[in-house]
Formats: sequence, C-alpha cells, structure tokens
Amino acid sequence: MAIAEHEPTIERPSWTALLHEWVTSVDHKQIGIMYVLMALVFLVIGGAEAMVMRFQLLWAESRAVPPNVFNQMMTMHGTTMIFFAAMPILAGVANYIVPLQIGARDMAFPRLNALGLWVTLFGGLLCYFSFATGGAPAIGWFAYAPLTEHTFSRSAATDFWIFGLLLSGVGSLSGAINLVTTVLTLRCPGMTLRKIPLYTWMAFWANVQILFALPPLTAALIMLLFDRLLGAHFFDAQAGGSPYLWQHLFWFFGHPEVYILVLPAFGMVSDVIPVFSRKVIFGYEFVAASTVAIAFISFGVWAHHMFTVGMSRTVDVYFAAASLLVGIPTGIKIFNWLATVYGGRWRMAAPLLFCLGFLSMFVIGGLTGIMLAVAPMDFQLSDSYFVVGHFHWVIIGGILMGLFAGLYYWYPKVTGRMYSERLARWQFWLLLIGFILTFGPMHIAGMLGMPRRIYTYPVDRGWELWNQVSSLGAFLQAPSYLIFVWNMIVSLKNGALAGDDPWDAWTLEWATTSPPPLYNFETIPTVRSRRPLWDLKHPDDPDWKYE
Repeated sequence: MAIAEHEPTIERPSWTALLHEWVTSVDHKQIGIMYVLMALVFLVIGGAEAMVMRFQLLWAESRAVPPNVFNQMMTMHGTTMIFFAAMPILAGVANYIVPLQIGARDMAFPRLNALGLWVTLFGGLLCYFSFATGGAPAIGWFAYAPLTEHTFSRSAATDFWIFGLLLSGVGSLSGAINLVTTVLTLRCPGMTLRKIPLYTWMAFWANVQILFALPPLTAALIMLLFDRLLGAHFFDAQAGGSPYLWQHLFWFFGHPEVYILVLPAFGMVSDVIPVFSRKVIFGYEFVAASTVAIAFISFGVWAHHMFTVGMSRTVDVYFAAASLLVGIPTGIKIFNWLATVYGGRWRMAAPLLFCLGFLSMFVIGGLTGIMLAVAPMDFQLSDSYFVVGHFHWVIIGGILMGLFAGLYYWYPKVTGRMYSERLARWQFWLLLIGFILTFGPMHIAGMLGMPRRIYTYPVDRGWELWNQVSSLGAFLQAPSYLIFVWNMIVSLKNGALAGDDPWDAWTLEWATTSPPPLYNFETIPTVRSRRPLWDLKHPDDPDWKYE
C-alpha cells in the first residue's frame, strides 16, 4: 500500500514565542521598531490629553474640565510628547537606520541598547502611575520651583514624575553613548567622517548634545527630590535657596533639547530631498559644518527663556545675541535644501511632500523664534500663547513633518512593502491644514494678551474666536495621525512588494534586502564616496572621481 506523500509544512511560531523573541532581542532593528511603537502609543495618549485641553478652551468661562484636571493634562501632555513620544521615536529611527547607513552589523553595545529601551518604557509607565495617587502632577512639564516644592505639591504624584524622568534619562543617556560609540568605531572601510550620510551625521551630533544636556536636568531632578523628601532647600527661597536655579538647570537642558529633536529631522530631510529631486545635496560640507555649529551654539542660549526674571542688561544682551546667532547655521541649511530642490526632477511622493511642508512651516517657526529672541519683544510676549504657538510650530511644523518624511522614506526598507500613497497624501493635507489652524491663531491670541497655562478666560477679552479656531484645527489634525497608523498597519499586509531599493537611492541601507537580515550585510561593504550605491549603479561616472 503506497504511503501518500505530503508537502512539508512550515510551522509558524506561537505568539508567545514571538513575544519572547522580541522582548529578549538585542537586534538593533527590532529594538528600533519597539522604540517607534512605544512612542506612537505615547503620542496617542499625549494627543488625547491635548484634546481635553482644547475642548476646555473652546468657550469662554467654560467649566467642562476642572482646573486641577486641566493642569494635570497640561503637565502630562508636555512630558509625554517630549520625553516619551518625540525622543523615543527619533531614537528608534536612529537605532534602525544608523548601523545600516554606516555598514555595521549592529550597535556597539547591543545589550546596553536593549536596556535603554526598557528603562525608557519603565520611566514612562512610572510617570503615568502618578494617576494612581489620586491625580497626575499639576506642575507643568517644566516644573517651575517653588510650585514643585512639597509645600505646594503635596501629592506623591510629583515624586513619581521625578523618578520617571530620571529613569527615562538613564535610557536616553545609554542610547546616546551607544550611538556615538557606534558611529565613531563601527563605520565600514572607506567611510571617513566626511563621507557619512547626513542623517547619520546629524543623529550623531544630536546624541552628543544628549550627553551634555541631560546631566544638568538629572542633577536638578535629584536636587528637587532632596528638597521634597529629605528636607533640602535648593529651590526654597525662604531658606536661602533659589527658584531661579531650577530655571537655569532646566533650560540648560530645555533649549538644546529642541535641537536634540530637530537635528535628526534635519538629517531625514537632508537624505530624502536629494533622492526625490535626483540631485546631489547642495553644499554637503556647509550642511555638515552648520550642524556642528548648531550643536555648540545651542548650549549658550538657554536663558532667553528667562528674559523676564530680572537678569542684568548685559546678560539679556548676550542671550539675545546668541539666540539670533543660532539662526545663522539653521538658515544655511534652509538655503542648501532649497538649492537642492531647485531645478531638480521631483518625484512627488509622500517623503518629498512632507519635506516641502517641513521647509515652509519650519521657516515660519524660525522667524517667530527670532521675534522672541529680541528681548524687548519677549518682555511683551513672554508666558503668552504666542510662545505656545511658536513652540508647537517648530515642534510639529519642523520635527514632525521631517519625521514623517523619514518614516515614509524608510517604511519600505523596514517592512518590504509600500505604503498607500493616497492615504499618505490625505494625512499630509489634514495635518498641514489642521496644524496651521491650531497654532496660527495662538500667535494672535498671545499678542492680544492671552496668558499661557490658564484653564479658562473671560468673555470680553476677544480670545474666544481664536481659541475656537485652534480647537477646530486640533480636531482636524487628529484624524491625520489615525490615518498614518492605519496606513502603516494595512500596508504591512496588503502593500505592494517594495523590492530592495524602491527609491533608486544612494546610501548603504538600500544595498541590503528589505527587510534586512539579522546580520545586515553578507559582507561588510567598502565605500569610496558619499553615494556608494550611485558608484555601484554608475561605474562609468562614480562620485569618488569628484571628491
């Protein structure tokens, strides 16, 4: 009797086995994906908190949200968006892309990489555990003293907030040490510092900034913890301390933090624009040098957040001049990107669309920053909604637009699938229009005198219309993020196969399969120019002949 032959079946691992594989992974690609997923969850949470605040401000003298709850939402929204959404998602992209761009097998310290991820996640969970104490901290994400002293914030929620930020800081510092070491020591043969892709170069300098900016914040948090739990008086003016000390330490971290977030987005734009314009980046050396200038100058401008606290005229003049100076290297980048786009053969896909949105919106955000760098004008606009509008214009118009350009650019590499271009365009226009409607009117309300951090306002101030337009814009923005998440999930299964290099790009991450194998490259590549794939595709006209 013949025995029927059966085709061999491949058993799929159980979900528990997959979960165990990911949780215990030290592969930089899986860690990068987990960073991004964690950040997206916190982004949704932080966005929901923002919607609560915008709903409360929809009408004058509204009582929809109690004032203490409003202050809790404000604290957790700011904390979440900066520490648990923006920083982790940028860390995740860098984790995935940087080793591929420099031709490395993995990060320099794979286990330290995994530790950074889980410590950051635990820090976020610890911050949100503060809700279990009866309510989150109501201190603002900048936690100005003496509001954070035990006398005024008696709940343990503030302590959980401090411990959460301390832990996330450990995660960020470990990740920064890892990435800086990786770039300095694991570049493939031939890749000198002058041949590094601009995304890797800017991610490198952003992480150098983390190494110098986070320790002062960590010290300030420990000092505040000593004040609250051990009876110290670092920030207690009645006992010889100084609340201004907190502001100096916090903003010494807080202003470089803007560039810690925006430099990786700059790098994404610098990689995307040349590929989709089919032109070499204009002035590579100037773009690279201006990055170093931004990284250094950004540490000398922190007290422009403190013009109104009573510093001397000499100090005000210095910080005003330094704040204007930091705009010069940023302007250099803008002109380099515009020169690259000009005359190019545009491929108008989502990555380039978001880059163009970035260019237009970030210029406006930068110009309002120049306005606030002028001390007399800052005296009038400080702590007004003008500052809120400016800050969000830079964060969303600059960082988020650049980030989406990078996410769409590298999505085919990570998944092996193409996203839906139609959904990506819907997301872009909803985000752009909603963004302008949300934060544009805040500038006007601020110039009309609306203070920041207020949970309601009188009818006769002329602010209601501008708040209603802002809230309408926020409700218009919200679906754009949901469209992005839906696009990423659906395309993972139904998207067209991408191939290894769907964009006809030039850097090393596109030299391997999509998605890349565990070991990244079968053999470590050797490069001779800034565009190694161009050299491979055009051996008759390689880049190295001109460098």
